[in-house]
Amino acid sequence: MQSHHILVVDDDPQIRRMLRRCLEDEGFRVSESSDGENIDPILRAGLDLVTLDLNLGRTDGLALARRIRQTSDVPIIMITGKGDMIDRIVGLEIGADDYIAKPFHLREVLARIRSVLRRSTGPAAPVQPPAAVIAFDGFMLDPARRSLTGPDGNDIALTTGEFDLLLLFCRHAHMVLERDRIMDLLKGHDWAPNDRSIDNQVARLRKLIEADTRHPQIIKTVRGAGYSFTPRTLS
Repeated sequence: MQSHHILVVDDDPQIRRMLRRCLEDEGFRVSESSDGENIDPILRAGLDLVTLDLNLGRTDGLALARRIRQTSDVPIIMITGKGDMIDRIVGLEIGADDYIAKPFHLREVLARIRSVLRRSTGPAAPVQPPAAVIAFDGFMLDPARRSLTGPDGNDIALTTGEFDLLLLFCRHAHMVLERDRIMDLLKGHDWAPNDRSIDNQVARLRKLIEADTRHPQIIKTVRGAGYSFTPRTLS
């Protein structure tokens, strides 16, 4: 089985060496970049995950994350300082899959990388007949193409986690789903206790399908319970 290929983007050569040594000892293939300026050939050649330091000196890590996400759905784990809460939130909103706060422990890095890789690939699934397209409030969710089309007819880009969560909501419409229940239903995903990934993905989905994210009408928060998917129309 071919090893996973990971790109480490960090302007600190000592951190890059440390991560490379650790990851290669665990069987991963590793590429490095100090600023992300010349990573397009690596992305085109195929990557399984990127670790991205948001503080890259003269390079804007968030801008780099946006650029990666425009052309690739490769999982991104951001590495941030403890005080960079706003950067973390923005990074998750633009499609990063997880974050690690500095200073970090190498075992935590390995655990989070393995967790994100499991979420993005999951176990092999048996072949199923094509699922019917789900229509709600002018949107078209196609499970076979794993695509979402907006009321204007344009495709809406979703990460793997966002698509799986939206499909889950569609299949459990008008039910209140607790976070733990959502985690249980999203088989093939690996979640940690107190994991806030569900909340982050809900926030991103609302930006894409709600007319007013301050007063969501499709994905509603049920205080103290969880979330409920309540479109006006569903077929």
